[in-house]
Amino acid sequence: MRFLVRLETDLPPEMPEAARDDLLAAERRRGEELVRAGTIEHLWRLPGRLANVGVWQAADPDDLHTAIGSLPLWRWMTVRVEALATHPLDP
Repeated sequence: MRFLVRLETDLPPEMPEAARDDLLAAERRRGEELVRAGTIEHLWRLPGRLANVGVWQAADPDDLHTAIGSLPLWRWMTVRVEALATHPLDP
């Protein structure tokens, strides 16, 4: 199944810069793993904030939840998910 996933991260302003940098580096590494695994098919950055929108592939909603929950920034994210279905006009 494919899902449209919107992630917006709101890190606490009092978080030390080093901790923030470490988390962002860990997030990038985990994201790269999900891309290599085919879980993240497409990803776009939303300029001006720590947010993105992407097309994710998962066997079912539980599998998707597990993948999103594996992100190091998960606890600071607002996540919106929509299941996608094929359209007859899609080339």
